[in-house]
Amino acid sequence: MQPKDIIVVPDELADRPDAEHPVPGLVASAGPSARFAWEEFVYGKIRNAHTRRNYKHAVVRFLAWCEQRRIDLIRIAPANVGQYLDSLDLSPATKNLHLAALRHFFDQLVTRHVVILNPAASVRGERLQVVEGKTPEITAQQARKLLRSIDVSHVIGMRDRAIIAILIYTAARVGAVAKLRRGDYYDCSDQFCLRFTEKGTKSREIPVRHDLQQFVASYLRASGLEHSEKARPLFRTAVRRTKELTTNGMSAGDMARMVKRRMRDAGLPSRLSPHSFRVATITDLLSQGVPLEDVQHLAGHADPRTTRLYDRRQRRVTRNIVERISI
Repeated sequence: MQPKDIIVVPDELADRPDAEHPVPGLVASAGPSARFAWEEFVYGKIRNAHTRRNYKHAVVRFLAWCEQRRIDLIRIAPANVGQYLDSLDLSPATKNLHLAALRHFFDQLVTRHVVILNPAASVRGERLQVVEGKTPEITAQQARKLLRSIDVSHVIGMRDRAIIAILIYTAARVGAVAKLRRGDYYDCSDQFCLRFTEKGTKSREIPVRHDLQQFVASYLRASGLEHSEKARPLFRTAVRRTKELTTNGMSAGDMARMVKRRMRDAGLPSRLSPHSFRVATITDLLSQGVPLEDVQHLAGHADPRTTRLYDRRQRRVTRNIVERISI
């Protein structure tokens, strides 16, 4: 009979980002050091909420796989890790994410003397060569059409126009826009700026161009937020269809759904998303000859190779070539 504190976490629970999972059964049965290493791995070493959720899910899923095969934590070998990865019906990138999570987890077990060697360290990841990102690009004409289609006779329209314009003219991620507070839009004496909190708590200041400044200013006047407290959310949710704002800030999901709805109303393709603006902005700047380093800084990428994944100029050349086929 198992001790009471040994709880097997179902895979469907591990997939829930908001669930507080108990310690996996294999970890609990391995003793206090293993439990300490688990809590250190999940809550101590990983500070980014998205990474914590993904790594935690990957490890819980692997441990459940091992438990079904009656493989104890200290008996897990590289062959088990390799077999597990082979059994996953996932993309190469996702498999590599699972492998990275397992490597980090077993590193903690080695540090706390639960296991002698890291069984995931010698397992090779999937070969993955990404030349171009998968996010569809919105064209300049489509972006202008979208902005023009928004009814700005009320505060909700002004809010939505300001959000979409920020996505276009700053290349910011929708998650960073959702984190904006009233104090993150400010006067720098010679221009207005927006301060974004990006991945890994990185903070970036981006100047606001004149038309975007007018959009944000119109929204602030209409919403009565011009002189509100700096800690208040910059963009707030609406009270159903009343065209009135609440005191609650919009989440990234709220903004993504709003953008999808506005795109549908404008007759734009359903495959486009808020991230499409980021692709379009980066491609547009590179097409104008703006140095890659400057575009990389605007996008907030640590590696210029990441910025190149957003560059769709090569795809345009390919289209021109295939159109010339005379068959």
